[in-house]
Amino acid sequence: MNHRCKKMILLPGLLLLLWGEPSRCLEEERVFEFNGALRQFAVATNTVYIATEDELYQLKHDLTLIQSLAQRGTLSAASRVEDQKFSRVSETDKWNATLSVNILLPFVVNETLISCGVVDNGCGYCELLDLKDISAVLYREHIQVGPPWRNSASVGFLVSVEKSSIETYIVAASQHHSNPPETSCSSGSDTVKLHNTNDKQRGLIFTHVGEFSRVAINSEDDINVEFVDGFQIDLIIYLFANLPSNDKSNKVRLIWLEGKGGKTATLQSLRGATLSISDGGKDSRLLASSAIPGGPPVLWSGVFSVDGGQTNTELVLFDISPDLTGDNDADPDFHSVPRSNKGKQTPKTLKPKKVLFKQNYMTSVLAVRQKGWVVFFIGTGDGQLIKLAVDKNYHTTCPMVLYRANDDRRVFPKIHLDQVDRKYVYVPFQNQMKRVPVSKCSTYTNVQHCWSAQDPYCVWCSSTRSCTFEDDCQDSNWLSIPDDFQQKMVSYKLVKDSTDQITLTIQTHLTVGQDALSNFACRFFQNSRELCRRDSPPPQFPHCKCILINNTLPDEGLHVKVTIGLGMTQLFKQLKISNCADIKGPPTAALCRQCIEAGCLWSKNSCSWEDQGERKDSVCQMMESRMNVSGPEIFSISPSVVSFYGRNHAVLSGRNLHSVTRVRIQGDMDCKPQEFNVWSNTGVNLTFHIPRADSKGVVKVCVLLADGSCHGNAKITYRSSPSCTYIAPSSTWASGKRKITLVGSHLEFVEGIIHSPAFQEVSLPRNNNYQNLTYDTPAMGTVENFISNVFLKVANETLICPMTITYYPEPEFTSFATTRTGDDVRIIIQKMADKLDMTIAELSVWGIQDGKKYPCIMVAKETSDGTDFFTCRIQNMPYAMFQQLMITYGDKTVTLWLPGLLHRLLLIIRILLIPFIPVAMVIICRWQKITANHAVKRRKAQLAAQDASS
Repeated sequence: MNHRCKKMILLPGLLLLLWGEPSRCLEEERVFEFNGALRQFAVATNTVYIATEDELYQLKHDLTLIQSLAQRGTLSAASRVEDQKFSRVSETDKWNATLSVNILLPFVVNETLISCGVVDNGCGYCELLDLKDISAVLYREHIQVGPPWRNSASVGFLVSVEKSSIETYIVAASQHHSNPPETSCSSGSDTVKLHNTNDKQRGLIFTHVGEFSRVAINSEDDINVEFVDGFQIDLIIYLFANLPSNDKSNKVRLIWLEGKGGKTATLQSLRGATLSISDGGKDSRLLASSAIPGGPPVLWSGVFSVDGGQTNTELVLFDISPDLTGDNDADPDFHSVPRSNKGKQTPKTLKPKKVLFKQNYMTSVLAVRQKGWVVFFIGTGDGQLIKLAVDKNYHTTCPMVLYRANDDRRVFPKIHLDQVDRKYVYVPFQNQMKRVPVSKCSTYTNVQHCWSAQDPYCVWCSSTRSCTFEDDCQDSNWLSIPDDFQQKMVSYKLVKDSTDQITLTIQTHLTVGQDALSNFACRFFQNSRELCRRDSPPPQFPHCKCILINNTLPDEGLHVKVTIGLGMTQLFKQLKISNCADIKGPPTAALCRQCIEAGCLWSKNSCSWEDQGERKDSVCQMMESRMNVSGPEIFSISPSVVSFYGRNHAVLSGRNLHSVTRVRIQGDMDCKPQEFNVWSNTGVNLTFHIPRADSKGVVKVCVLLADGSCHGNAKITYRSSPSCTYIAPSSTWASGKRKITLVGSHLEFVEGIIHSPAFQEVSLPRNNNYQNLTYDTPAMGTVENFISNVFLKVANETLICPMTITYYPEPEFTSFATTRTGDDVRIIIQKMADKLDMTIAELSVWGIQDGKKYPCIMVAKETSDGTDFFTCRIQNMPYAMFQQLMITYGDKTVTLWLPGLLHRLLLIIRILLIPFIPVAMVIICRWQKITANHAVKRRKAQLAAQDASS
């Protein structure tokens, strides 16, 4: 077992001090990193299985490693043992081929894990592993289940088929190529097959033979089919695929199969529909999907690429309830084998119920039911996990980012829910699995914040005075959001009847536990005096009614304090109610808001007591958008693309900006906008700070006037954080100003570079783009081999680079010599060798003669015997000798004077002998060896003579 790269990282409150992130008390996050690229992963009750290119992992549900095995298969088939439940594998049968897994299915009832794929020679290979111990191989065989090619797209899942009893089969839907790649094994071109899961079924384990013959579903000839997803609800099997239409644009197809009557009847029950997200003929593609639990109807969500690419994506809601009225096996794109004689029928077209969310780079989706809400977990190509809650009326709340990678790592198409407590989702990346909590309830510190989060998972627990999951609240004294979207926790309205009696009605928009419900009460006060008549109706959740003692309201309005009791929780609401008929003026958005805030109705562009009208703020927002009022205009924002840390001192250019006081930034899906002050304003340009964002993506920008109206429509795009992966050179001299190049990603967002320990000194980039940044190192004074950390300054954050810079003493230039070559003068500069690895591009040299400077063009560098020699050339120079030389590197200037005659002569001889030094060294070594041999011979002769004389 190899554990060299497997590790567990706990993130309960990870200190990201160096990365500028504030520490937060979050629910625990975990991440598991593995070898190789992710191929498949599956979840079964309390276990997670991960198949990579090289290994198979078995993890606990909290991502703690149980064991891992090399992904190996055999190049020879195992024999069957028909009288046993499974054929046991011989311990002496060695695994000798790499297995690329295309299908990984936990069969919980049978306590097995099905793993199928392709081995090195291109042949199919399947194994049955013990679900609790993947090292125990129960059965294995060379058989094709899934696509016959490595790294090919496929869909596989278990289904139940009803006949005399319920049988479980594997649905294997493989990518079909019109020109398939060649393999050493012929496996046919079937698109959809049903395979056995045990050896008691007809045809034994893994076979797709039907009751009478081989049976499968094929696509029409020359169509490249790409299956995206599939699942079973009740006895209906659903399959989704992309395939080109006649005009070569893509279309998205849905297949229905009835799981009745055995394999053959199930596959021949084929019916289908086309999913269309627009009427404009756009080349849409399905990227990922998830069925929505509950129903009927059968609701399904799909992530579609609107234009066929990866950028412009939408989350779309469909009703895919099966239509079984038409002829079976008459689809124009798919047919069973053998095909029936029925003619082709045009499939029905399904249109979306709603486009739920628009976000660039969406790659995956998981839909979960939580009370009356559907919660979507959406993965993106730039490393985000977004949560989106949708109520029973398909109204979406503000999307929330649950996880955000600093880089642009892609989330894989499938996201699974932790089955143990359903409070975590597994988010797969290329080489890691992340377990992310479904909510951040604990970050909301009071009842208002807990409710305003609009999170179906969170309740305000009165006994612990905390925002938490409902099952973590020990009693039923809690409250949370209702089943439909509401903008306010408490709303109110005024009604005047025919007798001029005024009734103030308070409505709470809550779901509450039994303890809170049984203790519901309201009290109304006006300047500490009772406001309501004694015959006012008693409170009845969720309403409280107060019949005002006085039938007239003062001109200045009436300030009312309302106390609402819900068990141990007290809610307070301050109101200002006015005579609706007194709120008059031109029908502006500001007058509309004043009317709504007073509890009145906005009807027919005026404020009134009428029963028909609107009491929602949205009517005023729509009114504002329809008004064509001349005002400020926005031409551009610079920069308009920033990292999610934001940017200080952004410049907004436009016209008529003099009266602008603030800038409003708003994300998609009716999120609460943020407003920021203007720092300077010239009427055509204003400066403001672009704030940090929780998510990556596009936000809208407008400018605010004093009356609250917002004008203009610009966009700012938030992207990932800068990161660095390489630095060159990795050293500098103490005086600084050495040009350094950083390589990484999103480096265009870097505003400055800092070296430790001089954090107060910021070096501005010379130039920077997405992948490269150059800057000059700061000075560090007199140092020797000092290692400095490198930090990136982005807005108000300081991010650390994983590389370091070593500071060395200043380079030491010792002397120079000049020689004439034709009309030019060649100068050779001698420098002590060091670890700076200085290049000729970093030196600027001038010869000084009679007070004049003559530039010397650097041409070469050589190193020998602990000395560096730099050569430069002064062109068209009448002087043969220079008495003075000026050398500049970084921000430092060194002056050298011509040495004495003897020193110059020795330097020239030394320079001329540089090419011959290696030859001389060889001659000297050989001479020493010959001399030593002669000495040995002489000594032997002396000893022989002594022996003879004795």
